Amino acid sequence: MTDGTRRAPRMRVMTEGSTVTPLELFFDLVFVYALTQVTALMAADLTGRGLLHGLLVLALLWWCWCCYSWLGNTVRADEGVVRLALFAVMATMFVVAATIPEAFSDLPGGLSGPVVFAACYLVVRVLHLVIYWYAARGDAGLRRQVVRAALPMLGGATLLFSAALLPEQLTDDPQRVGTIRTLLWVLALAIDYGGIMAIGARGWRIYSAAHWTERHGLIIIVALGESLVAIGVGVTALPISWPIIVASVLGIVVAAALWWAYFDVVAIAAERVLQRAEGAERAALGRDSYTYLHLPMVAGIILLALGFKKVLGYVGDGTEHRLSDPLHGLGLLALYGGVIIYLLGHLGFRLRNMGSVNWPRVVAMVLLVALLPVADHLPALAALGLLALVCAAMIVAEVVLFGEARRALRDAFLDEHGAGGPPGHQPAGPAG
Repeated sequence: MTDGTRRAPRMRVMTEGSTVTPLELFFDLVFVYALTQVTALMAADLTGRGLLHGLLVLALLWWCWCCYSWLGNTVRADEGVVRLALFAVMATMFVVAATIPEAFSDLPGGLSGPVVFAACYLVVRVLHLVIYWYAARGDAGLRRQVVRAALPMLGGATLLFSAALLPEQLTDDPQRVGTIRTLLWVLALAIDYGGIMAIGARGWRIYSAAHWTERHGLIIIVALGESLVAIGVGVTALPISWPIIVASVLGIVVAAALWWAYFDVVAIAAERVLQRAEGAERAALGRDSYTYLHLPMVAGIILLALGFKKVLGYVGDGTEHRLSDPLHGLGLLALYGGVIIYLLGHLGFRLRNMGSVNWPRVVAMVLLVALLPVADHLPALAALGLLALVCAAMIVAEVVLFGEARRALRDAFLDEHGAGGPPGHQPAGPAG
């Protein structure tokens, strides 16, 4: 490096306190589209296989996004060659998102959808490693990790190409071909995710805790935005009615509760823990708490979006469903299961960061599991109302139980960020 601010020509190193750049926000817009495609993929095939395919695609998209969140915490995304590279990645990722409906099964005509999907995915991953390698000039430990990370990436990409090129006539049973293709996807993701964990955290760098936590908080907002989009899409071209209004409000209550669960206290406390950590400990904390444990949060929100979509279809369409019809099967499982998975991710996140358990969220999870058989016999709108009630009660319980510690932590955070509040407050400890 020539000075303290530059890693390589036309690249500027991130420093402690750096925040998310406008280009990264622009970059995330591609993922907004990709997440809507994942929801649509699962809605079009509301079976166990369809849900599994959607979650596999989501896991692959998440891994791509995480790759560039690590890069963006090393060098500024909006400077020099990185800016141009991100534009290229955005274009390629948009093609990946557009090809999601064909990720597992090619549609008649045109190019092979699975092959285009796999090829564009490989381009995204290779570009990331090339830029990361260039940005790590002068840092032997980081370069060593980049080289090691290439091995599981290539192994996973090879299996994805194998799945894409699998001939439909491999057996007389098309369903068996689909099963083999799905298993290859599972193995590919297991190699990629497991490989990064296996090579360890020593050598990776998180230069700015503020940037890292803000980056992941924003992607939670992106996912929550997709859940709201699902509500709107669910009533497209339907005449407005009181059931639609009530369902929309209840959906907002659930989404707001999930937002509150993350941003009211957890995001602040986790940033403080990450700021105190250094070196390999900080990298391991960032990898476990954010790269891995944020995936169930995002997956839970996407499943919830699918549940919203189905509920709005029940309450707004009087031709195929009556208002009294229960939301049976996978639609109900996505609605309740999405919140359960989201909260499960939160439990792991807190346990990894603070070494403690949030009991109101444990109670909410157990209660939702217990209420599933009840909701299965309720009208779809009532099932959504019951979910909203549990989520709202969980937030109220946390505010009451952790009131003093919560207020102290938030006051200290607002003071530090120049947002007012009583001076001199120090956080009493993590809450929420």
